[in-house]
Amino acid sequence: MTVRIGVEEEFHLVEVETGLLVPRADTVLEGLSAQTFTTELQQTTVESNSGVHATLDDLYDDVTGTRRQLDTAASANGLAVVAAGTVPLARPEAIHPTAGLRYRHMVDEYRKVADEQLICGAHVHVDVPDRDTAVRIMCEVSPWLHALLALSASSPFWLGADTGYASWRTMLWQRWPTAGPVGCFADAAAYDAAVRQLIDSGVISDTGMIYYDIRPSAHQRTLELRICDSCPRAETVVLVAALFRALVTDAGQRLEGPGAPRCEGRHEWLRAATWRAARSGLEGSLVDPVTRHEASAAHVVRGLLARVRPALEAAGDWQTVQALTEKALSDGSAAHRLRRTAAEEDLLACTDLAIAETRGDNGRRRRPAPAPNGRVPSHPLGTEGVARGGRPVRMPGR
Repeated sequence: MTVRIGVEEEFHLVEVETGLLVPRADTVLEGLSAQTFTTELQQTTVESNSGVHATLDDLYDDVTGTRRQLDTAASANGLAVVAAGTVPLARPEAIHPTAGLRYRHMVDEYRKVADEQLICGAHVHVDVPDRDTAVRIMCEVSPWLHALLALSASSPFWLGADTGYASWRTMLWQRWPTAGPVGCFADAAAYDAAVRQLIDSGVISDTGMIYYDIRPSAHQRTLELRICDSCPRAETVVLVAALFRALVTDAGQRLEGPGAPRCEGRHEWLRAATWRAARSGLEGSLVDPVTRHEASAAHVVRGLLARVRPALEAAGDWQTVQALTEKALSDGSAAHRLRRTAAEEDLLACTDLAIAETRGDNGRRRRPAPAPNGRVPSHPLGTEGVARGGRPVRMPGR
């Protein structure tokens, strides 16, 4: 029986003309289904929840259809939607959180960490037989998760500057006390006991604040992947979902077979591998989970593909996933495409590209018309970003 999958995508809301991040989620959500769309901590973010699907075609249709609905609602309010880990242009001081006691507590307790939670991720849920299996699978698949992060990397810019990272969202995300690689646990009871200890410590307030790269759902029989940036291209979301499902399926079979693997306790190595993926994306080296040595991103990603090929073939996904993987390696990460556009033009053009890819449109929107004095309207951010290698990135109005 094919294992079912679903995804949660987080989207930024930006002004069309300025590219600035804006806190208008409640306005955009007014005409949308509450079963599919919801708010997040900051009012700059809208989250969508897909249905549960057995095939990649159905998942793709769901994801693209949901994006169209959200784009229509945003456009009606003079806004655009961006699926990426970060957007290039934002003013944190002009942004406010979503109302509610839980979010108010998070803002008061975590201060700047919460204030700068201007990031978006893509989460994948995969069906598992039970929570004990989910917890055991976590340990088995964790060494490969950084390859999925590299495939999704889409956040090179932060507050108008090039960070030098492919996924700066990862660096911001790991400031939370329960983010990053998860430990290994014998069963669900051991995992749940550890979560209760964290809550009892006062460091977090509820199970929803368990932000590990992978976690068993507290409410469903699923294992949830949380390491990835939001992805401008819907095809990347489907690729990550397919690979994660194959990893979970493969791990379940390995755990059931003779000579089942045993936990080796790799927390420090996993964190280092995640940092490397966040820094490099698909354009540099990663850590090979087999040798734990440096290797090219293409080598590591193709190694993942080879590992899970039997699971992909059993699900009927092999040809689709192989083609999507090779295209991703050929085109480069979203971070690479965004950085290249910023270097060739400016950060507003970079935002335009992210908007277009989120829509599934390869075209670019028309740039703002010149003002009567012949100048392009000045941008409210009076700063310049810096592209990789120190080359200035022209900001709008410069």
